[in-house]
Amino acid sequence: MATKFLIAGLGNIGPEYERTRHNIGFDVVDALVGKLGGRFEAGRLAGKVELKWKGKILVCIKPATYMNLSGQAVKYWMDKERIAVENILVVLDDLALPLSRLRLRPGGSSGGHNGLKSIQASLGTELYPRLRFGTGSDFAKGRQVGFVLGEWAASELPLVQMKIGKSVELIESFVNIGIDRTMNLYNNLEFEL
Repeated sequence: MATKFLIAGLGNIGPEYERTRHNIGFDVVDALVGKLGGRFEAGRLAGKVELKWKGKILVCIKPATYMNLSGQAVKYWMDKERIAVENILVVLDDLALPLSRLRLRPGGSSGGHNGLKSIQASLGTELYPRLRFGTGSDFAKGRQVGFVLGEWAASELPLVQMKIGKSVELIESFVNIGIDRTMNLYNNLEFEL
């Protein structure tokens, strides 16, 4: 039987959240699904599509629960599709990383990210893989929410687009050769144009 993976891009539904830093998880998963010729359809708690790639099955979701309840959708699809926790990959924005970085991790704390807090609460563990997409933290004190929910600056977009492509490659690598080798390939790279 083909190994199944759950690829969950985090974000908020609604046009007002499109193209914002906080929705980069949606953007990455959209790019992956587009590259592999799939199309999202409305599913329970999430937009969902199932893709076959290199003998593996990728169940891709974009939770429709809003960020703070992302765990509900992740847990539902993980259970429904009977996917092992180590075969989940959550894609999210990360303020603590510079815009030039991507970081794949097998587990760890939420780092204050509400989507990760929700997933940790729903799964009952911090031990699930996540891909953190660095957004940088170029905002004034007290302006974090506006920054996270704000759109990318025009000057950032070329690098963001390039990193979305690299994130898709990273996800394919994770599925194909596993987390350890993929971390070695990507975690120390500095992306620049």
